[in-house]
Amino acid sequence: MVKYSLDDIKKKVDELALKINASTNLLPSYGQQKWDAHPYIEVDDLGFMFFIISERGQEYERKMTDKLDDLLYWIFAGVTFSMSCNYELKNRIEDKDGRRLIFKKQEELLGILNETWRQKEILEHQDILKNYPFDDLASLRATYCGKLRKQGYSEIEINKLAYAKYPEN
Repeated sequence: MVKYSLDDIKKKVDELALKINASTNLLPSYGQQKWDAHPYIEVDDLGFMFFIISERGQEYERKMTDKLDDLLYWIFAGVTFSMSCNYELKNRIEDKDGRRLIFKKQEELLGILNETWRQKEILEHQDILKNYPFDDLASLRATYCGKLRKQGYSEIEINKLAYAKYPEN
């Protein structure tokens, strides 16, 4: 097993981040927890690398690998997702499910870094869509629900009116 130091990992992450113009605030920290749900990376004495997310004293995610490629994928799946969400916010199409833009942009960014990562993310997105298909009218429906709520309608009435006006795909 090849052992990588935190400096080796950081150097590789910084290199890849430049390729997609990722902001440094999206990149993980190394060896030091911030407890703010920001990812951080650790390496143990055996050379295993850890991708960890913790917040307020509680660990939410911990992945372990001895393969640098796996660790980099985990890091950049998160980085590109954040970048893609920002892209969607700036380019929102009101009558389209925001995930259409998010998924497409994330796949594009990962493809710049590594074609295998792009293919892996495409499969992840397809998996998500099996259980949660695109709903192009969700944003319009949510806005309409807010208006009805302000007018004093009950939640039952709101749902009935909103889905009548903006049905699910």
